Amino acid sequence: MKTYDTQSSASCVAIDPITLEVVRYKLEGIANEMQSTLLRSSFSPVVKEALDASAAVFTPEGETLAQALAIPNHLATLIPVVCAFLEEFPTDSMKMGDVYIMNEPYLGGTHLPDIGIVTPIFHKGEVMALAATMTHHQDVGGMTPGSIPTNATEIYQEGIRIPPLKLYDAGELNVTLAKMLRLNVRLPDTLFGDLNAQIAACNIGSRRMSELANVYGREQLYVFFEELLFHSERATRARLREIPEGIYRYADCLDNDGVELDRRVRVEVTVTISNGSMHVDFTGTDAQVKGPLNVVESGCMAAAYFALRAITGSDLPTNAGCFRPVSLFRPEGSLVRPIAPAPVGTRTATIKRITGCILSAFKDVLPERVPADSSGVLFGLAFGGRDAAHRPYVLAEILTGGSGASAGSDGVDVIETDATNCMNLPVEALEMEIPVRVRRLELRADSGGAGTFRGGLGIVKEYEFLGTEVTFTHRGERHFGEASGSCEGHGGASAFSQITRADGRVETIQSKLVTTLRTGDRVVVETPGGGGYGDPGKRDRNLIEEDVANGKVSVDAARTLYGWQGD
Repeated sequence: MKTYDTQSSASCVAIDPITLEVVRYKLEGIANEMQSTLLRSSFSPVVKEALDASAAVFTPEGETLAQALAIPNHLATLIPVVCAFLEEFPTDSMKMGDVYIMNEPYLGGTHLPDIGIVTPIFHKGEVMALAATMTHHQDVGGMTPGSIPTNATEIYQEGIRIPPLKLYDAGELNVTLAKMLRLNVRLPDTLFGDLNAQIAACNIGSRRMSELANVYGREQLYVFFEELLFHSERATRARLREIPEGIYRYADCLDNDGVELDRRVRVEVTVTISNGSMHVDFTGTDAQVKGPLNVVESGCMAAAYFALRAITGSDLPTNAGCFRPVSLFRPEGSLVRPIAPAPVGTRTATIKRITGCILSAFKDVLPERVPADSSGVLFGLAFGGRDAAHRPYVLAEILTGGSGASAGSDGVDVIETDATNCMNLPVEALEMEIPVRVRRLELRADSGGAGTFRGGLGIVKEYEFLGTEVTFTHRGERHFGEASGSCEGHGGASAFSQITRADGRVETIQSKLVTTLRTGDRVVVETPGGGGYGDPGKRDRNLIEEDVANGKVSVDAARTLYGWQGD
């Protein structure tokens, strides 16, 4: 059980620490029940299989109260989304049955496929909290099916933009808005199926929060809410004070922006730890780019908040109190503070690289806590076309690489890291949805960086297209750079992707591509591995033999990198 002060910071009312702990876990349980409802009610594979959606509960002032075990990127970007709604629709104007919707990045959103839904939670006629969900939608229009064009040069090409609006007003559907949304996306039924799942999740949150208020009373709950936030802030600042005060720097590069394919894009962070606070300065990061790698404030917040939670420990309750010690400086007109209408659709790659840079800035000062660099990728693939009955289909696919090894263990194979937490799409789900056959799915041998502890492996996945014609989008990273090792550990393998056309022509993908596939064309994607930790010569011989036996390390690599003498 956590230790709390016996008196609230916001009141002279004594607080029973056991009751406070019960309320804390009840709030987290409500957020997780919302998440379960969201995933089980959604229509698109990217949600019901890959789990690319999130849920949270907020205070009436817009501070995170509890969040589900879901996507850190979403959970942080929901914060400015909720604030945008509150600015447009103050709580005293909200009514039972109101449902708010938005996705506009330059007003608080993240990128256009991530649509936020927020509903007010009432108790005895007053707004006591807000329920919020965010889902990555299969398609929101734009120049390519799946709405993640890697070659977009302005946000207008990325899909329909939704400012803070009411989707439902006191329970009545905004028919005009609904018609506009349906007309501007390729899969209108899927879009509204997923939106309805988001609303259902919010309704669960509303019901459970009302039940909680019936038990404790609204005013007493407010005292609990404020104390929980205050405790998390206090505990987070205490953990930050355990880190030596100082200035820590790290830089890494993204492959390209999807438009200028030969130009690497630099991400640089300077992290200052002082008096229980963390300030992240992005000076040195490249200017905004032509392609959609740009990231708005919400994405930078998500990266910083995730890194903060990673270095301060998962045992602290995650709520807005944790985030209060964090501040950012983003140079205007830079990759991390673009000027509209710069495209932002593939901002996930940038968010992950920012997160990795912030964490890696602490490698030297926190060597036992910060691992080697992870692959830091979330390969976004999209297939879009029409079936034999001329019905449109769109499917988004997510592929991941390996995590970095740590001071005490190997990296994890094929896992999302750095502020994202989706799952790989099962082969069966993929083949049921679109005319594609998966010919190969396997761990990528030798992709994890060598070390006393080996980096996690990437994956190899081969697709054969069976239909007549499909628009294919490939959003990759680490094709032109590797995840660095730590403490003499080696870097992980770079990514590699290629298309073999039905006539035998071979085309290497330079990280990002939008192209057309036809019957018999094949695509092979090899994702990168994580960095190794420690001198490879000191790796346990039994672990090397296990890796060789399991096909994770080839015999040649074992001999060359580890000095293995086996057969």
